[in-house]
Amino acid sequence: MDEIVRQAMAKWPNVPHCYGWLALDRRGQWRMRDEQAQTEGTAGDPIRHTALIAFIARNYTSDDAGRWYFQNGPQRVYVSLAYAPFVVRLTWDATANDGRGAPVLTDQLGKTFVPQACLLDEDGSVAFVGTKAEGEANAPLALLHDHDIDLLTQVSDLAQAFEVAETADNTADAKAAVRLHWCNGDSGDSLPLATVHAGTLPQTYGFERDPQAPAD
Repeated sequence: MDEIVRQAMAKWPNVPHCYGWLALDRRGQWRMRDEQAQTEGTAGDPIRHTALIAFIARNYTSDDAGRWYFQNGPQRVYVSLAYAPFVVRLTWDATANDGRGAPVLTDQLGKTFVPQACLLDEDGSVAFVGTKAEGEANAPLALLHDHDIDLLTQVSDLAQAFEVAETADNTADAKAAVRLHWCNGDSGDSLPLATVHAGTLPQTYGFERDPQAPAD
């Protein structure tokens, strides 16, 4: 968090929170939702200003209730999430793995996202479970940008893993044995893979998709 933000919070500790005006879409774009967008239920306008995007990224965090927000000076601007708190892009690092290459995930904040598991929902959306930070109750969840699903199928055995997951015995041991293998052959890593329902993810991973202002 920016030091100037910390100072503003200390100077004005009781500024009312803001709800509904900022959103994170399924492609990792921050969107400004004015009164008209909120009334009409539209996505809002993408934020293009580079410095503002960087400012949001540096001051993006969550509260104890799993509501993600941008700390704008002394004010919390709560974020409506189209799917998850993070959206990742997939690239291929040809120099990793002793030249064999490796996939790299980068979130909308510009940070490397280290996956611990892969999820595939009922609509074909792919999400990754990250590493739980010290002191955090839940692991972070990131949606894979839909433009990168084709690349994922090229650098992993997503289709085969999904088929195994769909046909596995409905037991915990069988489901836990399903793996998504990265890279080619035996090189690289593998991740647990599970099929999920998108609507269950907020409760499972402890976040709110649409924070609401408390009733008066």
